[in-house]
Amino acid sequence: MAPGPELFVVCKSCGSEVSPYITECPYCGARLRKRAPKIERDRPAKPPRRLSRPTLGPLRPGEIPGIRADPTRRPYATLVLVTLSLFGLLAAALAVTIADIALTVRPPVTSDWWRAAVSPFVYDNGWYQLAAVLAIAIFGWRVERRDGPLVVLGLFLLCGIGALALAVEVAPDHAAIGGNAAALALLAFWVMPELVRERRGLDRDSDLLGTLVIAAVVLAMPAADPEASAIAGVAGLLAGALFGLWPAWRLSRL
Repeated sequence: MAPGPELFVVCKSCGSEVSPYITECPYCGARLRKRAPKIERDRPAKPPRRLSRPTLGPLRPGEIPGIRADPTRRPYATLVLVTLSLFGLLAAALAVTIADIALTVRPPVTSDWWRAAVSPFVYDNGWYQLAAVLAIAIFGWRVERRDGPLVVLGLFLLCGIGALALAVEVAPDHAAIGGNAAALALLAFWVMPELVRERRGLDRDSDLLGTLVIAAVVLAMPAADPEASAIAGVAGLLAGALFGLWPAWRLSRL
């Protein structure tokens, strides 16, 4: 136990009991000490710091309450699509023309369905391939992280391949290859819930301006490569936005 403060001290000159907090004896004037000791005062205890209560934003589809999706999970479906797309330009370069290896969608689509399935992976222009494959990688990974790999594959098949087949049916004299439709479909599907977040003022980890720039670049690819169908690009964008209404509607109900 710590000793308490002294109640008095004895003056060595006159023997009087005086306060321990003075420097001179009031009876004889003798010097007791150079300076008065500090007075210990009880300080009020600080109130305990209140910790901020953690809060969670709206859950994304497939998430468990209190647990966010793993951002480091490998997007296997997107990696497969990107890898196949990277080999498309090499295959076209080794052939005399794209028509020689029969990788271009040509009417009738019903009899040559396999051409429609292969055409989204074939490119005859490096800039076109860079723009489309980069968009597929970025937004395919985001969609796969949020909704799973089956959604990415489904969008690629329905919107990407379907838009190319539609483009050839509408314009039979114009071939359509490449993944511009698939890229725009993935972009539109991913951005629809993000627009809802922006309108409601919710937290989001997206750059809508950058998304708009990528969409504009991919849409402009028919000006750089005639084989990049503008009809397929617009059709893929509209189809992806239409499918994206479902996750956007689910988010708006939270």
